[in-house]
Amino acid sequence: MAELTNTMGQEVNVKSDREGKYLTFSMAAEEYGIGILKVKEIIGMMAITMIPQTPPYVKGVINLRGKIIPVVALRLKFGMEEIDYTDRTCIIVVEVKTSTGHVMMGLVVDAVSEVLNIRNAEIEDTPVFGTSLNTDFILGMAKAGNGVKILLDIDKVISAREMEIVQQAA
Repeated sequence: MAELTNTMGQEVNVKSDREGKYLTFSMAAEEYGIGILKVKEIIGMMAITMIPQTPPYVKGVINLRGKIIPVVALRLKFGMEEIDYTDRTCIIVVEVKTSTGHVMMGLVVDAVSEVLNIRNAEIEDTPVFGTSLNTDFILGMAKAGNGVKILLDIDKVISAREMEIVQQAA
């Protein structure tokens, strides 16, 4: 975040760290983006071992080349209806920063779209929906063509308490 001075002589914070490359993906006809530096790899759907007594959005764990990684269904995490997997459904493996370090996690999404280079001028702040709706996990809204891509701060999509549950699952 950069600090600038407005015409009243007051310092204001300007989010300038949002520009960059984003992996975009779709869920329920909406487009989302994750900073490409957070993405470690994209894999096709594979067998997920369910873990008892975890929230519905925690699908379980996978064995990825000898490493056990928790898998979260973003559709369920975002309160969307669960759908059957298709040949385009995939797992995006991301590295999430937590209070205890970095954790690898898989995110089940409907389909990966493309990698886009998004400039600051194309990103607007998240609209305010009132105090009862938490939008801290949204970095901003990117204008792309006639549509909008919701840019996610993947470190905040899952709260610290939820991350503890996910980490215990692994």
